[in-house]
Amino acid sequence: MSEQLLKLEPPFRNTEPYDPETRERLDRDAKDILARYPQPRSALLPMLHLVQSVDGFVTGRGIDFCAETLGITPAQVTGVATFYTQYKREPVGDYHVGVCINTLCAVMGGDQIWNELSEHLGVGHDESTEDGKVSLERIECNAACDFAPVMTVNWEFFDNMTPEKAKRLVDDLRAGKQVLPSRGPNRLCTWKEASRVLAGFDDGLAHEGVQAGAESLRGLELARERGWTAPSADTGAAAPDEPVRAEEITDPPPNEPGKPIGGDVKPGSQEGRNQ
Repeated sequence: MSEQLLKLEPPFRNTEPYDPETRERLDRDAKDILARYPQPRSALLPMLHLVQSVDGFVTGRGIDFCAETLGITPAQVTGVATFYTQYKREPVGDYHVGVCINTLCAVMGGDQIWNELSEHLGVGHDESTEDGKVSLERIECNAACDFAPVMTVNWEFFDNMTPEKAKRLVDDLRAGKQVLPSRGPNRLCTWKEASRVLAGFDDGLAHEGVQAGAESLRGLELARERGWTAPSADTGAAAPDEPVRAEEITDPPPNEPGKPIGGDVKPGSQEGRNQ
């Protein structure tokens, strides 16, 4: 094995056991999480957020703790931790900044915000500044297109951003200034605090601030102005027998392996080529 490979750090650094006080606190919180689920392994997602709230990212000892508590293997925990992007494998800044670069945000300036912000901080995707204050992530969608371009800080929204506003935001965060999200609580939590909330522990801030902006409510306002209503549910219809048969939910029925697909298909579609 080459000398260069020997110098590589192992994945999920920090495999030292938790100190007794931290372990006691984790055990207590894990007990609360497990009580919410009928099967222990179903608690894995919030458990990963829990260890992330302690270490700042998913560490080797965090993986071992989850596996031991849930009665599964470290490999099974690792498979989940490496699949979802909210679980980090490297240390994250106190303020994790996400820049949406998906279609609408990109068209509205998201790509430019990302390029200028990355250059301004000197870090790239999932990298942190040297002072550990800020980390950056390219987000595929923040689910807030009506406020594009959008950024998040520890998953709180910052709407209608520009490169100048973005750079001022991260500078204020690094300087320790109070920064409030466009919509949400009256205090911006840290990355570890946000991870604890995602683990299912209430921080008491859920109902603070603006919950839905004017842009999000515009459709509802138009519906009320014009008297639009949703179709009423057919509550008198008989429920289907169980189990539902395939022919009741598909037309044509599911294709048998090796046989042509029945029914009409669109020209040039994959089904058409298969047929």
